[in-house]
Amino acid sequence: MDLKAVRTFVAVADAGQFQEAAAVLAVTQQAVSKRIAALERDLGVRLFTRTARGAEPTLDGRAFLPHARALLLAEERAAASVRPGRRALRVDVIGPRVAPAVLLRGFHEAHPGVELDVVTLFDADSAVAAVRAGRVDATFRAVGMPGRRLPESLASARVLDEPLYLLTGPEHALADAESVTPAELAGHRIWMPSIVEGVEWAAYYASLAAEFGLTIDSAGPNFGSAAMLERIAGSPELATFMGEHPRHAGRDLRLIPITDPTPVYPHSLIWDRANAHPALTALRTHLTGGSGAPRPLGTWVPDWAVT
Repeated sequence: MDLKAVRTFVAVADAGQFQEAAAVLAVTQQAVSKRIAALERDLGVRLFTRTARGAEPTLDGRAFLPHARALLLAEERAAASVRPGRRALRVDVIGPRVAPAVLLRGFHEAHPGVELDVVTLFDADSAVAAVRAGRVDATFRAVGMPGRRLPESLASARVLDEPLYLLTGPEHALADAESVTPAELAGHRIWMPSIVEGVEWAAYYASLAAEFGLTIDSAGPNFGSAAMLERIAGSPELATFMGEHPRHAGRDLRLIPITDPTPVYPHSLIWDRANAHPALTALRTHLTGGSGAPRPLGTWVPDWAVT
């Protein structure tokens, strides 16, 4: 059904004259007559009776009028739901207990009036496709992995270099170390069953292993972080890498800083350049302070990571 014709019908019913309705709609009286005639053909009924005073709705017109108003209200609500700032800002954080989720919680605390819709997409390809298609407004990812350049329509800003720590159980040879260097990790088995071929963190850890001669074991099965941490807590041989977030809380584990240099995971925010959602601008400003994330001294990132 042509909503312009429906709007014209309501305008004529309210004004009582085709001429006044034309003035309200800023169209010609002939255009009003054509729209009403087309709507009557679509419905198969007469909607108005011409009178000396103008036009009065017929019985069918009176029956149709409340439904016509409901149609126009539904149209307005549908349009309002996607106007910038009227819908929730939808952001992918990879997982609910990783650093991007912590960053987004900080934004929410600083901007409690901004409605957020938080989603978790698995890999960078899916996340980038979702941003391009408008299914999400932004995503946190490591940008620049070999063979995965961002489309020109998307922009990115590095918002966090997350330091990696070594996580061990109490019986591990490095459990009592105040800190370790990447060189000292050579020969130790670093177990990371969450690594899957093709995802951006697989590219990151492959670069890290190649740079420092590390042994990173991704053998599964992967039963989730809780099962992995339980196994590491009881193993004198296994260790893993982890950020600062306290997923290991409540277990007998050691979180050991890695220094000289400190490997950092480069989190970037990715968004569509044409996205006009005002909360997206606020999120970018909150995360970057108007510039970019500070680069800590004495750190290492892969040479492919976009600054």
